[in-house]
Amino acid sequence: MPYINIKVTDEQVTKTQKQQLIEGATQLVVDILNKDPKTTHVVIDEVPVDNWGVCGTQYSELKK
Repeated sequence: MPYINIKVTDEQVTKTQKQQLIEGATQLVVDILNKDPKTTHVVIDEVPVDNWGVCGTQYSELKK
């Protein structure tokens, strides 16, 4: 049973985009690993930009 965890910053990711991520990630493990899509789980975590760091700096500060 594949479990895929996608983490993105909480910057207005739409329901449609999330659905596309779920479909695409599922299809990827079907195509590459020959896994059953019925047992493939995808979880999307939205992380606040204050909790995301890049190059030693909070992402929220980099966006200013």
